[in-house]
Amino acid sequence: MNYPIEKRIEQIIVNMERSRWIPIQLTNNYLVVNIPEYKLHVYENDTIAFDINVVVGKDQHKTVIFNGDMKYIVFSPYWNIPASILKNETLPAIKRNPNYLASHNMEWNGGNVRQKPGPNNALGLVKFLFPNSHSIYLHDSPAKSLYKEDKRAFSHGCIRLSEPKKLAEYLLRNDTNWNDKKITAAMNRYVEQYVTLKNTVPVFIAYFTAWVDRQGKLNFRNDVYKRDSRLAKLILETPAI
Repeated sequence: MNYPIEKRIEQIIVNMERSRWIPIQLTNNYLVVNIPEYKLHVYENDTIAFDINVVVGKDQHKTVIFNGDMKYIVFSPYWNIPASILKNETLPAIKRNPNYLASHNMEWNGGNVRQKPGPNNALGLVKFLFPNSHSIYLHDSPAKSLYKEDKRAFSHGCIRLSEPKKLAEYLLRNDTNWNDKKITAAMNRYVEQYVTLKNTVPVFIAYFTAWVDRQGKLNFRNDVYKRDSRLAKLILETPAI
């Protein structure tokens, strides 16, 4: 309530502009990650089926805003360490400690390093792929305590899920080859397994700091990446043509 009303109005205007960027036609079933809310919303028949708490990219590794189509689930995944992390973090750690790879369940894979499947893998026990040029995906994580934080911007850009098995069960709900027991087994098999979804599911990575929910309640969230003011300046200070 101590937030100036003028800034709240500006925040609403900014997010009304953002709403114009959403595709006009959405399918009945889709996923939405709202970065400032730290939530994944699962929509079925255009109604929220459930929500999952998420961790998003920290300020220096901002999660990208875009949309794609979920195509694959990967159980017991390898983590192929990105080039930037390999250069800035992993290689210096190997120089300091020759046993670093073994102690972190990692191995060389050609000229790259990867972490083997298992409960301590940085991607956890499952990841969800919607191929894109940003190399962003959804995944499990062994760092469970972070989901208890109110502000959850801790990752290198990908989106960590507090309930990854729940999402896997939902995406495979109509596939007779899968059930709860098989999903649990695949997540804990220590052998990487790709599953192609029978039907792709649209995924939207969004950035809304203000919105009206389906109960008609106005919601506000902190501008985690400090983007509102820049967009407000473009909208409110650009002269009309």
